Amino acid sequence: MSTIYKSEAGAHEIQEHYRESLWSWPVPAEQLRIPTREGETFVIASGPRDAPPLVLLHGSGSNSNTWRGDIASWAQHFRTYAVDLVGEPGGSDPSRPVLKSEAVALWLSDVLAGLNLSSTAMVGMSLGGWTALDYAIRRPEKVTRLVLLCPGGIGKQRFGWIFKAVLPRLLGRHDLRRQAALVTGLTGPGLDPILDDIELTFTHFKPRTERLPLFTDAQLKSLPMPVEVIVGAADAMFDSAETARRARQSIPHATVHVLPDVGHAILDQTDTVLKFLLDS
Repeated sequence: MSTIYKSEAGAHEIQEHYRESLWSWPVPAEQLRIPTREGETFVIASGPRDAPPLVLLHGSGSNSNTWRGDIASWAQHFRTYAVDLVGEPGGSDPSRPVLKSEAVALWLSDVLAGLNLSSTAMVGMSLGGWTALDYAIRRPEKVTRLVLLCPGGIGKQRFGWIFKAVLPRLLGRHDLRRQAALVTGLTGPGLDPILDDIELTFTHFKPRTERLPLFTDAQLKSLPMPVEVIVGAADAMFDSAETARRARQSIPHATVHVLPDVGHAILDQTDTVLKFLLDS
């Protein structure tokens, strides 16, 4: 049984749900399996083959379904590659390269080589934002533009939400859906499908538990490419005020947006991101 799931049955349920969801991917796509030193990596390729490349990296406890609301727009202008991070509940292998090392960047180098990409724009969310930023720092010649949505690695990681999530369990009021809303900040009409997916995932999935390494000011100052950072002011996972401050002060070519009353889950930024990606 894979160590990233609580049971074989739970792993099967998540994987089956993901496979079914891919049947309704919003645009025509190819499903690719790229061999890497961390095992097979699943990639969904969309958009014109001759368009500029755009690599998409989702967050922890998620998969490429993260980009369903964006892909129809972005794939009109780019050859998009939605990459399932290894060790997460998507289509890639369960390996978890050590974050405090070059292992994640080496894995992503293998993915880009398998896709025949010498350089690319990147969009990363949360853990995917940390992964994209780590790669851009280590391989700056490989990243042409960088978009970071609620990224780890810049502002401090917050853990107060854990107490709020655990207390109801101790009092016998375990409500995974309420916890998901608390952590993501997703409340209001029309969000039930997203919360359904999160509830299913964390019923059966064991997420990474280590703290994401923080990048130094010197590392951030070394970035030569244009960078867009978008954070929610009410993020329960990361100190978004610190993320915004450090990005403005230390990233040379940074555009920073702080979204009021938005939590960790950043939605509805399709046009903002596209404008940045197309800006020459």
